[in-house]
Amino acid sequence: MYSAPAFETKICPPQALAARISQLARPLVFTNGVFDVLHRGHVTYLAQARALGASLIVAVNSDASVRRLGKGDDRPINPLADRLAVIAALESVCLATWFEEDTPLGLILAVKPDVLAKGGDWKPGEIVGAGEVQGWGGRVRSIPFAHERSTTALLDRIKNKKQ
Repeated sequence: MYSAPAFETKICPPQALAARISQLARPLVFTNGVFDVLHRGHVTYLAQARALGASLIVAVNSDASVRRLGKGDDRPINPLADRLAVIAALESVCLATWFEEDTPLGLILAVKPDVLAKGGDWKPGEIVGAGEVQGWGGRVRSIPFAHERSTTALLDRIKNKKQ
């Protein structure tokens, strides 16, 4: 009989976020992304984001949302349920949720994080929700890359070796 690992309790449907957030320590950090094929850059970034506060919520793009980003016809490689499980298994992550829209703005407004974080390829003023978070007194951080990694580049390397 299958017994779900404890980390799966960190996967939270968007409609249940309000109740779950009330149980998290503040300051609360929010970030989002595709997190399709997890690599060192991702896990380092998430650990750094968590260090900006007491709790970290990660919102993952739904499969349809990933396809609309134009990352390629074969993306995402891993379906949403698998991507959520891998994110939730990370020590730095307190809650993992998802969004169907093109951006996580609706979740950001619902969560009202104290810190909004994205990777170093985003300028703070270009981060979706930056103005709203700053408007309620929160901080916006663009975390510089400690390791230059890219899922797209990794997948290209794998494909080229197969040819």
